[in-house]
Amino acid sequence: MNDVIIDQICLSNFRCHENYSLKCKPDTTLILGENGCGKTSVLEAIYIALRGKSFRAVDREIIKRGAEFYRIELRYNDGEKVVAIYDGNKKTFLIKDKKSMRLPVKEKYPVVLFLPEDLHLVATSPTKKRDYFDRVLTQLNSSYSTSLSRYNKALKQRNELLKQENVNLEMLFSWNILMAKYGVEIRKNREKLVEKLNLELTDTYHSIADNTDEVVLRLKSCTGDVGESEYLKLLEMDFGRDRLTGHTNFGVHKDDYDFVFNNSLADGSASRGEVRSMVLALKFIEAREIFRTLGKKPVVLLDDVFSELDSARQKSLVSNFKDHQVILTSVDGTN
Repeated sequence: MNDVIIDQICLSNFRCHENYSLKCKPDTTLILGENGCGKTSVLEAIYIALRGKSFRAVDREIIKRGAEFYRIELRYNDGEKVVAIYDGNKKTFLIKDKKSMRLPVKEKYPVVLFLPEDLHLVATSPTKKRDYFDRVLTQLNSSYSTSLSRYNKALKQRNELLKQENVNLEMLFSWNILMAKYGVEIRKNREKLVEKLNLELTDTYHSIADNTDEVVLRLKSCTGDVGESEYLKLLEMDFGRDRLTGHTNFGVHKDDYDFVFNNSLADGSASRGEVRSMVLALKFIEAREIFRTLGKKPVVLLDDVFSELDSARQKSLVSNFKDHQVILTSVDGTN
């Protein structure tokens, strides 16, 4: 699939929308409406059709209250379409008359998603920062998604065992091995992403803020630069503490990211405008890196972010995404 242009999105029983249809323009489509009218839900549906799952909820939370299913139909301008149906138990995708339980990797299309909470990325929790960068990595590398999924499954099983009174190291061994294997892979991918982002972060920031400040992203790795065998050993050494707390204390699921602004932590030293310029810079690099890696221009979904930006940053956003299909929501038609 080359660069795609979304032609239309049709929804049935999706959140507050019983029946909804939106015709998209090849450049910029604006969805106007008051808060609470379901604008973000339209972006969420597009995201599911392009990426296979929601960015904010599980399927059972998405069905319109009182309905038994939801349905998304996304049509491209070349006549192809993706249909996603959730029947209350399972979700299926229908593409070219073929049904599958997951959106096939070759049918996924990259997205740059920009939510209002992303503007607070610098000061948000480690979990939300990990989720953000994991979403970027998953698009750039499908094997990362597999590693992350397997790691999280092993972590969940290990944590469930730790809550049992009779738990011992032998019971955890197979999960420890999986966590060590995939944990090392995840850390290496995160390190590579941070290196790539830092190559362009300051220069891209300067193109928005027009100053001489320096911006650096740092991965605060919980595991350090260890290999699989040492990772496994550290998990085993932590067994006593893990049994007491009932959860796994060591691992890449504890990683964090720091934004450094002129050699100080940006959270506390950078102004609100400077923080927003950092986040914009990240988004622009994300779009470029997707194009370089996958050869596809991502669809850009902007959820009511214009109202949060001053005119200079609005212009920067428009100019950087001018060659992409952009679908944005707003409460104000003047933006």
